[in-house]
Amino acid sequence: MEIIYYGHAAFLLVGSKKVFIDPYLTDNPSAPISLDDVDECDIVIVTHDHGDHLGDSFDICKKTGAVFVSQHELALIAQEKGLKAEGMNIGGTIDVGGIEIHMTLALHTSATGHPTGVIVTMNNHSVYHTGDTGIFSDMKLIAEMYKPDVALIPIGDRYTMGIKEAVKAVEFINPSYVIPMHYGTWPPIEVKPEEFMKAVEGMTKVVILKPGENLEL
Repeated sequence: MEIIYYGHAAFLLVGSKKVFIDPYLTDNPSAPISLDDVDECDIVIVTHDHGDHLGDSFDICKKTGAVFVSQHELALIAQEKGLKAEGMNIGGTIDVGGIEIHMTLALHTSATGHPTGVIVTMNNHSVYHTGDTGIFSDMKLIAEMYKPDVALIPIGDRYTMGIKEAVKAVEFINPSYVIPMHYGTWPPIEVKPEEFMKAVEGMTKVVILKPGENLEL
């Protein structure tokens, strides 16, 4: 599996399918690609409805025929737009074209439904995108049950966990790899990912990706 970072909290997972999570491209100052560059996608997963996460998801689904996956209320909105959509909720697991998607809790806000995280299992690897969240102790339970190989964790503070909390989250989740996200897009969430890397040294491998870079598993 290949994990490509497109800035902020946007990731493309490439394996047996192409899975976009929180595809915020338009108006994202850190995105190295635009909506016009997205030609193929099988599944689009959205963790919550804030614009920097819902992003271009509807347009990508319309353009590529991808299945929109999110919490129930957002899926209904997608269906009203004529898109293929699979609604789910926290604690549930679905299979979309052979890709397992499990929805987790996230501590955040949203206008529609409840914010979430997701664990995507594909090509014998599992990736935990925490969504926008503060730290919560049930991350230990998520780790025990789903054993994610890779955790995508916000470190930008103010609207999500900061570095201090993200370090504890790594301790709870204990993944093989951690990719920090949701930082540096704008001045209010400007932090140094190297500080995060240093703080978790010896716990796991931190991979700091610049927008457009990738991790191969």
